[in-house]
Formats: sequence, C-alpha cells, structure tokens
Amino acid sequence: MGYVKTAILLAAMTALFMGFGLLLGGPEGAAIAFVVAAGMNVFAFWNSDKAVLRMHGAREVNEQTAPDLVRMVRDLATRADMPMPKIYIIETDQPNAFATGRNPENAAVAATTGLLRNLSAEEVAGVMAHELAHIQNRDTLLMTITATFAGALSMLANFALFFGGSRDRPGGMIGTIALMILAPMAAALVQMAISRSREYEADRVGAEISGQPRALASALRKIETMAQRIDNHVAERNPATAHMFIINPLHAHAHDKLFSTHPNTANRIAALEAMEVGRSAGPQVRAARSSVPSTGRGGRQSGPWQ
Repeated sequence: MGYVKTAILLAAMTALFMGFGLLLGGPEGAAIAFVVAAGMNVFAFWNSDKAVLRMHGAREVNEQTAPDLVRMVRDLATRADMPMPKIYIIETDQPNAFATGRNPENAAVAATTGLLRNLSAEEVAGVMAHELAHIQNRDTLLMTITATFAGALSMLANFALFFGGSRDRPGGMIGTIALMILAPMAAALVQMAISRSREYEADRVGAEISGQPRALASALRKIETMAQRIDNHVAERNPATAHMFIINPLHAHAHDKLFSTHPNTANRIAALEAMEVGRSAGPQVRAARSSVPSTGRGGRQSGPWQ
C-alpha cells in the first residue's frame, strides 16, 4: 500500500509540475516540465534521502563515535523487529529529529546535537522510537519524496519571478503571480495531507516500541518549547523539509505557517498520556521500563552521546 501511495504522490507532483510548466512556457514548457519531473521521480526514489541528509549537514555515526546512541537505536530496532537503520547527527542547537529512506532496509534516523544535549535518555529513546515507527510504517519514502518535490515546486515559483510576465505566455504577469503563490501552497497542501495523521500513528507505535508513552510526551513538550526560541537555520532555508521532523522546526519567518504540517503538540501529548494511563496497570509497562538505557544523575544517560 505504501508504494501505491507513493505512485499516486509522484503522479500528482508530476501533474503539478506540468501544469506550472504550461503556465510558464505554454506547451513547450509543459513538455520540458514533464522531462524534468520524470528525472526527478527517478532521483527522488533512489537518492532523495541522501540529498536531505546532505542538505542538513548530517554526519553518520557508529559505535566508536556515538556508542550510547547507536546501542539505544539498535535495542529499539530489535524490539521493533526491524533492520538497524543508519544513524546520523546534525549540528544544531535546536532539539529535533527525523527519519528518511525508501524502505526499512535502506533507512536512516537523524538526531540533532540539541536533542542529545537537552533530553534525558528515556526521552531520546522515545524520539528515536517515534522515528523508527515512521520507518516501520513506510512513511519515510513519502515524506522524503514530498520534500524533494515541494522544494522543486517552490524553486520553480521563484524562477517565475525572473522570467517575468511575457505576453506570449498564457496568463502573462497574472499567471506568474498565481504561480508564485500557488506552487508553494500546492506543495504545502500535499505535505499536510500526508503528515498529520501519520504523526499520531508514529507517536502510538513509537510509544509501544520504547514502552514509555510518558517519556515521548515529555520529549515532545521540551522539543516544541525549545524549537520556538532556537533557530534551525538550515530548515528555515529549506522549509519544504519541515514535515519530516518530529516537531515543526520553523518559526523565524512569515512563511512558516504555510509549512505547519504537524498536528497540535498538546493533542499529541494528551493522546500519549492517555496511553500511559491505559498501560500503567499492566505488567508489560514494568517490563518495558526495565529495557530503557540506564541513566546517570539528573536523568541523563551516563555515557557521552557523541
């Protein structure tokens, strides 16, 4: 089913590309847009995950460079009965994380240095489990391809400004203005369509993987509070990737509301806390808690993250 949704998304984005190409350059523009979109389809399926990781300056880590984080993710992946993803760290003070990859066998999770510095081990485990849930649910292919196409559509809209309002092009200057407005809006609408429900589901599955819904709820609360006052400069320059993060990383510019693809954090927290109440009387909660990595003073993991 995940590949069917991906095919529908690729077809929809290709149609949008061709429509905007027609608006910019008539039939010739539509033909060029089709060729570009076809090339992007191939690129997005095989390489969009690597492109997004490079865009955010992510560096891959292993047991030598980030032993505690790698062990944590391995334990969570084992509990979820899924392949071990590659693990990346992004240098930014804003706490956040995302997952990417075309399938569970070719997946990666990325955490920011701000996340690892400011959250407890249990909270980090909850966040990583949430990202593993996205991989397990095969959300990551849709998320990553959408980011690639949304960025391309926004770039196409910017090109319209430089080409200006030619009398020979259908719509003229009005068409150019419409394109500049509608291209990023269309991309954002597609993002919102695939983002909101999947976050609730990833919260639920992630809480089951980690065994601690309350720790994930606490992590969401901390991340949102800090993300509202700490800039993620790369995300601000590339807002089309915002829907990939566990919490919207954008806040510094006026366009951020357009890319507000995440459900209300308070509602997500309430759902997780209700889940904790429902589980608290069961023996599986106590068993799950015993598997969370040990912590040192103040609830932080005793070993270094990186």
